[in-house]
Amino acid sequence: MKALDDRPTVVCNGMIGREAFTARDRSENFYMIGSMGLGLSIAIGAALAQPEKKMLCLDGDGNVLMGMGVLASAGALGLKNLLHVVLDNESHGSTGGQRTITESVDLAAVAKASGYAWAEQVPAEELEATLPTFLAREGPAMLLVKVEKGNMPGIARVSHTPQEITAHFSAALQG
Repeated sequence: MKALDDRPTVVCNGMIGREAFTARDRSENFYMIGSMGLGLSIAIGAALAQPEKKMLCLDGDGNVLMGMGVLASAGALGLKNLLHVVLDNESHGSTGGQRTITESVDLAAVAKASGYAWAEQVPAEELEATLPTFLAREGPAMLLVKVEKGNMPGIARVSHTPQEITAHFSAALQG
């Protein structure tokens, strides 16, 4: 979250959204609340509306699997200002840790096959070193980060209402 500066970021629902909120709440974050699989759709809309700004979608493997068809839309649109970071713990962390199928489905390969200009997988320990180069890329691009199961201790629920989230994000995009 520190590396994102003031970059507009759509954050998926669930534990990733809660961790992002706890780590660094800011107006540039659009938190999905209760809409699994739709973070990338919102990021695409924001990227289309603001072509001069790089949009980031911070997503999870369960969310990507839920809305996998949107990968094809992202690829087909060829949005150079769309970056997609996927944290893959091979589980649904928000609902009890049930496993996803990403141990056998390579989401980076699916993104490439869907028309992403670039998609690669890195282990979590390489994220900090890889992120600056990734954030400078043209999209659509995906950085798939394999992470361990589990959550940040003491995470809070997003306390903003959907209306507040929308108003803050819209104002940040205009600024």
